[in-house]
Amino acid sequence: MTVVKRLRIHGQVQGIGYRYSMLAQAVAAGVKGWVRNRRDGTVEAMVAGTPEAVQQITDWARHGPRGALVTDVRIETGEGSFGSFEQLPTA
Repeated sequence: MTVVKRLRIHGQVQGIGYRYSMLAQAVAAGVKGWVRNRRDGTVEAMVAGTPEAVQQITDWARHGPRGALVTDVRIETGEGSFGSFEQLPTA
């Protein structure tokens, strides 16, 4: 069973390697989808995988890499089918 979630990560999450670190964590967990910076200072991600894998990356998103200061992670039901996990340009 595949679940898809859209994450919006708030806090000090840009300029500290958050997207690159999430890419590495997602690949290690077997999660597909994408991550990108938003012009409002948040990071947005669409994550797809088994419920356990999506929970693992969601748990990681709540603290992020060293240097991040995550204040909130908003989670919504997402949609889409993905072949890999990638970084997208800022939107």
